Amino acid sequence: MKNRKNQKKNRQNSFTKLSVFQPQKFRFKKKCPLSGKDAPKVDYKNIKLLKKYISENGKILPSRITSVSQKKQRELSLSIKRARNLALV
Repeated sequence: MKNRKNQKKNRQNSFTKLSVFQPQKFRFKKKCPLSGKDAPKVDYKNIKLLKKYISENGKILPSRITSVSQKKQRELSLSIKRARNLALV
């Protein structure tokens, strides 16, 4: 009887360790691909670059998917909107 109770406790302890809602200790953040030394300049005329950050439906992809920094995301969205306005994209 006592062995079974100990086994149940051990199982419960192992499940609490694997909880989905606990914060992860190791979270790796990717660097922004648009900032750095050799990074391309964000411009409304650079259509090849802008198409990487637009979905198939023509929507701007969020920064959590593309791992672009907040400042560059604003520049990117502004240049995409300008390119749309001029019918480049």
